[in-house]
Amino acid sequence: MSATTVPAASSTWDRVKGYRPPSRFLPVIATLALFVGLFGAGGVRYEGFSDPQVLLSLLIDNAFLIVLAVGVTFVILTGGIDLSVGSVVALSTMIAAKTLEMGWSPYLSMTAVLATGTLLGLLMGLLVHYFDIQPFIATLAGLFLARGLTYLISVESISINDETFTQLAFKTIRFGDYYVRWTAVVALLVVAVAAYVLARTRFGRTVYAIGGSESSAMLMGLRVAFTKVGVYVISGFCASLAGLMFSLYILSGNSLHAIGMELDAIAAVVIGGTLLTGGRGYVVGSLLGVLVLGIIKTLISFDGTLSSYWIRIITGVLLLVFVVVQRFASRRQP
Repeated sequence: MSATTVPAASSTWDRVKGYRPPSRFLPVIATLALFVGLFGAGGVRYEGFSDPQVLLSLLIDNAFLIVLAVGVTFVILTGGIDLSVGSVVALSTMIAAKTLEMGWSPYLSMTAVLATGTLLGLLMGLLVHYFDIQPFIATLAGLFLARGLTYLISVESISINDETFTQLAFKTIRFGDYYVRWTAVVALLVVAVAAYVLARTRFGRTVYAIGGSESSAMLMGLRVAFTKVGVYVISGFCASLAGLMFSLYILSGNSLHAIGMELDAIAAVVIGGTLLTGGRGYVVGSLLGVLVLGIIKTLISFDGTLSSYWIRIITGVLLLVFVVVQRFASRRQP
């Protein structure tokens, strides 16, 4: 008499049905579910909202904010904060516009932009670690410094008319009837590289270790000083890259650009599931957080009857909800 065997298909279905994702992925899954829900609601309510080009346009219009949020994610994962990134974006647009106006090579102008943001990030990282200044204060000083430098360059808006910049601004990649600008591809590449660094390198593991407990990380012999300074360097570089992408997006430099953009980046990171206390979070979550904020703007745009102030109201409500959920989740952990 042969033994009764369970069909392989049934066994596979039981495994799928009983699968529970690790708890560390739940915040990212919640943000993804929120994004899918908002997109689905928009598709039901508004004609044309479910067109794939709407999703591609989300990436195009928010490419600079995605890059900015990636840099902020590194800092928040260590338990820090970077309030300077919005001002660095504005400074980057001004440096690009002014140097091009002065006749600089566009590639030399780009190099100057990236070097300036990286240098400011290094300065703030040194203040935070070696001078033991609170990240809030150090980066607040960076905010005022970068914003002040924009006014020093010019108080007037400077248009960007350089042919190379103009070509880069409108360069697209086509997929049949759909298209995406190269800046969106760059943003996704930045997310991919950052995800790899955090997940697969010693530097990334040290970032998480510092966020969990800096003293424990030091006792384990990890390179705490190098990593703490390094995350601010990364944030500064990402802010300057985001500023370069923003200048390509609007083809101008202005000292009033990006006011409050640092708050949008921090909100996106938190909505994406990164703990403000550090030690837990993913750049993919930050990407989804930016897309959630972007789809809220798109929904309001499609509606046509709501004021743009609703963007801030809804963002504030979402941020409050996610912070409260994080608080309860952290209390339940042993």
